[in-house]
Amino acid sequence: MSLKIRIGTRDSQLAIWQATTVQSQLQALGFQTELSPVKSQGDLNLDEPLYEMGITGIFTKTLDVALVKGDIDIAVHSLKDVPTQLPKGMVQAAVLERASQKDILVYKSNFNPDEAMTIATGSLRRKSQWLNMYTQHNVVDLRGNVNTRLSKLHSNKDWNAAIFAKAGLDRIGLLSQLRGNYGFEYSDLDSFIPAPAQGAMMIAAMGNNTAVLEAVSQLNHAQTQLCVDIERRFLRELEGGCTAPIGAIAQVNNGFLNFTGCLLSIDGTDRIDVQDQIALKDVEKDEGYAFAKAQSEKVFANGGKTLMQSIKSSLNP
Repeated sequence: MSLKIRIGTRDSQLAIWQATTVQSQLQALGFQTELSPVKSQGDLNLDEPLYEMGITGIFTKTLDVALVKGDIDIAVHSLKDVPTQLPKGMVQAAVLERASQKDILVYKSNFNPDEAMTIATGSLRRKSQWLNMYTQHNVVDLRGNVNTRLSKLHSNKDWNAAIFAKAGLDRIGLLSQLRGNYGFEYSDLDSFIPAPAQGAMMIAAMGNNTAVLEAVSQLNHAQTQLCVDIERRFLRELEGGCTAPIGAIAQVNNGFLNFTGCLLSIDGTDRIDVQDQIALKDVEKDEGYAFAKAQSEKVFANGGKTLMQSIKSSLNP
């Protein structure tokens, strides 16, 4: 085929893995491709917590600009990093099949949850859910790519554990190396509700690039897309973006889509949970967004509006 697709990606090891995965799948379909790695502001600024940097899409903005300018044809993202409102003219061209959506605790040999411990994470959602379980623990900010965060945990003697996305570590082969290379152990945080779309990869493209959209659409995994679209709609309705402790997971089982969502205060003391299900045939009839909105309205009806206002006030005093 004569079409050559330029693939934009961040230049971290995980982002490159994601981009080359898309590249391999496109090449298997017969398309020519080339990678265009760039650094995002989120990668360059490792000192400020994400929620204090003032913009959403901090890991996607640089690629968004390149896409709009026509310097690249598609951008490959971890979908949980993508704002729920895409830039004008840009569309979600495909969602790949989801890997594990779980968070995991990576911990040192001296970790004991019954004692005063220091846990590292750059995520407000993870911080809030951890403090909701362990009020006596201290949670500190941890930034950087996966490799950098593991190195920081290893070198900081005052830190006992850190929280990661399982899929990210697994994709670049680090999950199996935690014990041998770092002396760490890990366990799944099954009680945690993940970030909306965690574990899923998304391809963004311009809506008027018909040839590219047609090519990339062949990589779309319909069931994953249904689930993450509902999770992200729930997030959007709550107006969370990257700056509120919001979790959501939708999973298909026996003809139903089961949904679980939560909103927490930053210190974890307040928590609002919702659970519901909808027949998969109804989601496929475009009723998924109404279902997601209904879940957000349940959160608001149970004190979510006041809680969101409190979160925004504390983050933007």
